[in-house]
Amino acid sequence: MSETAERDARHKARMQRKKALIDEKIAQAQDEYGLLLVHSGNGKGKSSSAFGMVARALGHGIKVGVVQFIKGAASTGEETFFRRFPDEVSYHVMGEGFTWETQDRQRDIAKAQQAWAVAQHLLSDESVGLVVLDELNIALKHGYLELDTVLADIEARPLLQHVVVTGRGALPGMIEAADTVTEMSLVKHAFKSGVKAQKGIEF
Repeated sequence: MSETAERDARHKARMQRKKALIDEKIAQAQDEYGLLLVHSGNGKGKSSSAFGMVARALGHGIKVGVVQFIKGAASTGEETFFRRFPDEVSYHVMGEGFTWETQDRQRDIAKAQQAWAVAQHLLSDESVGLVVLDELNIALKHGYLELDTVLADIEARPLLQHVVVTGRGALPGMIEAADTVTEMSLVKHAFKSGVKAQKGIEF
């Protein structure tokens, strides 16, 4: 047998073993209920991933609710795009910009609480299958909202409703409550080389 044929045979044997293991895990995973997913970390892509899930949900005919807690001072591509589907996406931009721009903690607290009132409405609506709480982790980290209240409202949502929470600095309680947690790590970012934020990439 040639070296190439041997390598192909070993690969096939490994893939057969792997398939058997994966098929077994799939067969065992029979539960189905709404998940709480948390996207945190200092790397780029937390909100981008969440909005990818919005597109995926819409492809399956699932209604979506979006609440943005910090962003709001400038329009984003995702907001412009998803507002094209008002019957499928309930989109709420509730922030006034990053905390270093607003520089008014009491106003930030008031805006976060207004945003949470909107989130509570979405979290109680059985017709909404996915709720994205963008940059909620930032509001929680700065103490604009009470973690216990937020988690209680998320826990009380309809059984099959999924929730995605984004933002760096996820609190331990949020991580513990989540079903799936992804930590985005920063390896390299163009901004550090003097490249400004650009349409379609950063916003």
